[in-house]
Amino acid sequence: MLVKPNKLQPGDKVATVSPSWGGAGDPDIRWRYEQGVERLEKVFGLEVVPMPNSLKGTDFLYDHPEARAADLMTAFSDPDIKAILANIGGEDSIRLLPYIDFDVIRNNPKIFIGYSDTTIPHLFCLKAGVSSFYGPSILVDFAENIEMHPYTIDKIRRTLFSKEIIGKIEPATEWTSEHVLWIEENRNRKRVMQPNTGYEVLQGSGIVEGHLIGGCIEVLEFAKGTELWPKETYWKNSILFFETSEEKTDPMYIRYWLRNYAAQGILQKASGIIFAKPYDEKFYEEYKLEILTVMKEYGLTDLPILYNLNFGHTEPKFILPYGALAEINCEDGTFSIIDNGVV
Repeated sequence: MLVKPNKLQPGDKVATVSPSWGGAGDPDIRWRYEQGVERLEKVFGLEVVPMPNSLKGTDFLYDHPEARAADLMTAFSDPDIKAILANIGGEDSIRLLPYIDFDVIRNNPKIFIGYSDTTIPHLFCLKAGVSSFYGPSILVDFAENIEMHPYTIDKIRRTLFSKEIIGKIEPATEWTSEHVLWIEENRNRKRVMQPNTGYEVLQGSGIVEGHLIGGCIEVLEFAKGTELWPKETYWKNSILFFETSEEKTDPMYIRYWLRNYAAQGILQKASGIIFAKPYDEKFYEEYKLEILTVMKEYGLTDLPILYNLNFGHTEPKFILPYGALAEINCEDGTFSIIDNGVV
């Protein structure tokens, strides 16, 4: 059972960190960070404090993973900080592992949120026994050109600012993966949205419940075989959540990685799986085929699987609290978080 952090309220002080890529501090992107901070202040009424190393730029933070880890430890240790937000993902937060004091996280539970390579810091929290939140980052969602998407704002309020059960997560009516360069000339260029088709039930029947665990499927590979990999018992009665990155991973790797989860006995212990919309909907059908192939190989064709959900590397997105109880309803094709995220 993971410890749930306290809810946010207007006026709270929150920290921003760069656990992976340090671009938030680069001169040509700094405007984007400031835009995200402005949304935190104006939309949610929060006071934003960057951690000491978080804006020192790409080169410094790449060379100093210990500085990135120190920022995390500082943010968790500071009693005035009520939440910690990742500026962006990247691909090397696994390098922070030697510098993490899990007791600091365990003794100071608070909201931590991000996605993509931030999967690794989420596993830091999981190992420490604290629920964290797979969701928006500063440079992407909060700093969205023109304005934040209402769908994302609603999910932030429901998940982080309320003690109530989060409830049914409706599909977004629209989505985008369009890449618009982060240059100031594009500040007022809104990304083109596409109509969303909603969730797909790939297999399974009835209604199942389980506690949430997962992340970016590519990044989870970095953690296998390390002390971060969750113990065997934690996977029991879980709802796994997987999403793919902007790398548009070749479908064969989905097959290979899912076979590994089956070989570990993880798929057999799970109550169900949810998969996010692929970036740009690239390999949309191919990923489905690979998923169903592995389930057939391991005799798991009854395992409920819901596909095309709005979390991960497409916008807008909802938030997944690690350890929270969730529900897949195969008859109605719905997904719900039947638990509160915060206390």
